[in-house]
Amino acid sequence: MPTEILMPALSPTMEEGTLAKWLVKEGDAVKSGDIIAEIETDKATMEFEAVDEGTIGKLLITEGSAGVKVNTPIAVLLEEGEDASAASSPAPAATAPAAAPIAAEEKAAAEKGYGDPIGAPVAGDASPAKAAPDKAAGGNRVFASPLARRIAAEKGIDLSGITGTGPRGRIVKADVEGAKPGAVKPAAVSATAPTAAPTTTPAPAAQAPKAPSADTILKMYADRETTEMPLDGMRRTIAARLSEAKQTIPHFYLRRSAKLDELMTFRAMLNKQLESRGVKLSVNDFIIKACALALQQVPDANAVWAGDRILKLKPSDVAVAVAIEGGLFTPVLKDAHQKTLSALSAEMKDLANRAKTKKLAPHEYQGGSFAISNLGMFGIENFDAVINPPHGAILAVGAGIQTPVVEKGEVVVRNVMSMTLSVDHRVIDGALGAQLLEAIVNHLENPMGMLA
Repeated sequence: MPTEILMPALSPTMEEGTLAKWLVKEGDAVKSGDIIAEIETDKATMEFEAVDEGTIGKLLITEGSAGVKVNTPIAVLLEEGEDASAASSPAPAATAPAAAPIAAEEKAAAEKGYGDPIGAPVAGDASPAKAAPDKAAGGNRVFASPLARRIAAEKGIDLSGITGTGPRGRIVKADVEGAKPGAVKPAAVSATAPTAAPTTTPAPAAQAPKAPSADTILKMYADRETTEMPLDGMRRTIAARLSEAKQTIPHFYLRRSAKLDELMTFRAMLNKQLESRGVKLSVNDFIIKACALALQQVPDANAVWAGDRILKLKPSDVAVAVAIEGGLFTPVLKDAHQKTLSALSAEMKDLANRAKTKKLAPHEYQGGSFAISNLGMFGIENFDAVINPPHGAILAVGAGIQTPVVEKGEVVVRNVMSMTLSVDHRVIDGALGAQLLEAIVNHLENPMGMLA
């Protein structure tokens, strides 16, 4: 039967996207790994690959269509021997009672943003003699692509014993190619699956006042000249994630200042030596390195909140906020503690340039345990940043300002930079956060040590 190709969730926060461009047309033959479309997510424009092989029978969504929900059918893939007329109507929904729990799980996964790149469950092969068993011994239905079922039938493999790696656990070609006849793959079990705990009914919380509706606000400004700016995917995602962050993360704030005079002198000396290589270090490069080294010195602070546990990271993966038109990215510099200042500088420039053109892949802006937001170049003296979940902390960096300070009983003028560390109290306690910020300051005030 025809297989529906679904709108994929290409990032954890994606709920809908724009089908920017089709790279195939109806009647084209495709195989697993072929790029068939370009899709704009809330963060980037990404290529979409086919999982199964077959012929494009029908394109259900025209290119340029915006607001296409995740898991919406966008095309129909035909198996060998099927004709385009089979794609004119969607495949009938399964009516077996055992399919209902699976459908509910798929819906829940889609709502949480765990969508899959391609494919939908199919009711079975049009040729029963060729099809591998479609049901497990317990009666639960096994979902597999037509190609996977055909290979399984040829090799004598029982699909009920294979764990699918395709969309929503669907068995695809790669799953059966390496399986031996009669072999049964153990069901995948998450190494971090939480232990079931007794649940208690929480006491009813006080009803929070509701924000005024859009209609109410529009009426308030009905007599004023306004321009409505519709939310794009990025702005909608930022609004949702930061609202959730401020409502659910118990923020607290630690403030310190660092004297940058030695750093500025050291930076000027290094830049002169690196000039022939075309390298120019920024103050931000030193801040990234200082934070990465501090996370190694205070390893308990190199952690993220994981819902019902804390995950401590060994490497220092530092995210840096990059402002772009209409929003921001936080590309992640992985293993930043192991990289030289010049390497960090080059990588940061590359990530920032590609962020501004929305060319970052999801793995380049996801992850990390710690973030830096630097508004010093805009003259901002100090501010409090919102934690980017699941990070344990974020450092807000202000401008370096000539400030009178007292040293050894005398007033001298120093270049002083103000910093605020926003901390998730579920992950990092006050004393631990203070140790982390002290380590950052020590590295910034003694920059030569960062080269050791």
